[in-house]
Amino acid sequence: MEILVLNGIVNGLVVGGVYALIGMSLTLLYGVLRVVNFAHGEMVIGGSFLAYVLFHAAGIPPLLALPVAAVSFFALGYVAYYLLIPRLARSDDPESMSFLMMYGVSIALAALMLLLFEADSRSIDYTFNPISMKIGPVYVSTARVVALAITIVVSAAVGLFLFATLPGKALRAAIMNREAIQIMGVDIVRLSAFAFALATGLAGITGVLVALVFPAFNAFSGPEYSIIGFIVIVLGGLGNPIGALLAGVAYGLVEQLATVFLPQALAQIVGFGLLVAVILFRNAGFMRWRVGR
Repeated sequence: MEILVLNGIVNGLVVGGVYALIGMSLTLLYGVLRVVNFAHGEMVIGGSFLAYVLFHAAGIPPLLALPVAAVSFFALGYVAYYLLIPRLARSDDPESMSFLMMYGVSIALAALMLLLFEADSRSIDYTFNPISMKIGPVYVSTARVVALAITIVVSAAVGLFLFATLPGKALRAAIMNREAIQIMGVDIVRLSAFAFALATGLAGITGVLVALVFPAFNAFSGPEYSIIGFIVIVLGGLGNPIGALLAGVAYGLVEQLATVFLPQALAQIVGFGLLVAVILFRNAGFMRWRVGR
């Protein structure tokens, strides 16, 4: 039992790291733009399919697919912002309209992936050497260890960007009070476009990690990751990237440890039970920045 628990903790850290990146990118988007991006899961799976195509068509391994996904998805996010988001500002209820619009985008992206890749589940048949590593008494696949290391590096880079650079501080200020930073002369449109592109780029990176960590993915996997993302940002506090990071790890640990003691179906209920408990007893989440509207 001890080994099973240790294995659950290690897997929880790996899976939680992926969940943390999903939540961090999604909460950046909501915090700066107040956009409820229900298509975020499809963007993540789009990164997985990009890694799949690069590997099977061009022989590019997943680690080299990471910068390709980051750059290409960042550019796509920048273009998508100007195509979709400015129209929401003229709406009477931008948040509700963003949910409806992005839900439509999620359906369109899922249909596009279904058209290109059909409904079959896909996986990247890439193996590291050695295949597994021993961490204490537990053997963990090298792919998962690499994914965890990448998650830590990307999370640290995003944290450093948010707290140590002028654009990052501007993003945090926009989360706290959009009106105040406009008075200070910040171009909120350019900042919002950058936030959307950054969130989309992080989604692309996360998609490559999903292809490494999980056994398979398909065109219909997107909503699952969107739901996980929303759970994480609620747990971590709306608009708080650091809270989303901590909440993603906590959610992954709870989910994976629950599988040690409970059947798979009940283990998923435990994760949702954590969400309900947080909403009931600490409705601001683990951490919450003061958000201005």
